[in-house]
Order: sequence, then C-alpha cells, then structure tokens
Amino acid sequence: MSDKRVKALIEAMQIPETALARMRIYEALVQKWSSVKNLVSGSALKELWLRHILDSAQVQRCQPDARIWADLGSGGGFPGLVTAILLADDPKAHVHLVESDHRKCAFLRAVSRETGLRTTIHNARIEDVAGELIDIECVSARALAELDTLVFWSLPLLEKGALGVFQKGKDVQSELTRLSTDSRFEIEIRPSISQSDGALVLIRSRLLPHGAMP
Repeated sequence: MSDKRVKALIEAMQIPETALARMRIYEALVQKWSSVKNLVSGSALKELWLRHILDSAQVQRCQPDARIWADLGSGGGFPGLVTAILLADDPKAHVHLVESDHRKCAFLRAVSRETGLRTTIHNARIEDVAGELIDIECVSARALAELDTLVFWSLPLLEKGALGVFQKGKDVQSELTRLSTDSRFEIEIRPSISQSDGALVLIRSRLLPHGAMP
C-alpha cells in the first residue's frame, strides 16, 4: 500500500476526520475478525485502505445528497459500512445492509455498534427483502454479481426511483454489452479513482420522471 496514494485519495475525497476515526476502528475490526470470518483475502488486508475502504468511499460520493441507502450482499461491509460511516453525522441518514451469511451479519452489527452507525442489518437473501425496503434513494453492490443480475435483484428499488451504484472491474464492458440493449435503463460509467481497471456503473430507470444523472 502506498501511504502517499492513500493520503492523496483522502484529500481528494475530502473525507472528514470524524469519518477517518470511524474508518480506523473499522480497519481494526476487519483485521481482528478476518482470521475467522474470511472477510477479505490475506493479500487485500495489506492494502485495506486503498483496495477496500477508499475504493468503497467513492460510492457515496456518486450521490452525496442521498440519505437512505440499500447495500446488497454486504459481506464485510464494502461499500455499505463505508457509506454509513460517511453519513454517520447526518441524523436523517440510514443504510440497509443485506447479507445472507449470519456470521458476516454478526460482524456488520459489531462494526455498526462500535462506530455508532445508523444501519439495519437484514440477514436474508436479496430477493426476499429488496421488495420490502422503502424510501431507498440509492442501492449499491460491490464484487457481488454481473450487472444484469444486479439489476434484476435491484429492480424493485430501481422501479421506485432509486439510483443503482455498482462497482465493477476490468470486465465491465462485456457486462454492459448485455445490459445496454435494455431500453428501460439510463446508464453512466465513471472511472474508479482508486483502481486503474475499475469503474462505477450508475443505473437509473427511464420509466420514472427524474432529473439529470448525478
């Protein structure tokens, strides 16, 4: 991990000290729990800030005015817990974390408790809970599934006006080829500022009136 790169990204994203303090607690808990919960790979632990924490911080920055988020397949909390950390000082903010693995849900609860986050952890399959979530402004997912599957799982939220913010890697163009012919959606691609081969895919339903893509 390049400390200079990490510091530069923190400055570029203007992450406040209160959020950084919570991120440090989160980092310590990931390190503590990873040996038994398989939250991230051993190699990724060495670059946790760059590859996971700051990479995830981009998601909330795509729609900074959104207060109610749903994060699908949250796993170790990337990006959902990072989004919650960035919104922790806003009393109107709330992040729903959907994860089917009860052991990872225990970790998500532990981080939320120790960092004072406003979250609800749903220990359930995505398809069983997505349609029940209300007032969701944005839905996120990272390293979970291909785009067409993410859109299928997120459809109950997208159809209600939520913006999808999905982090993808080097295969994003092939995944977009399968989705770009679907006229129901407006799609925008933003390059990752932390991963040279990464991208953020923003998806919104065309079937609802809305303003310009953020």
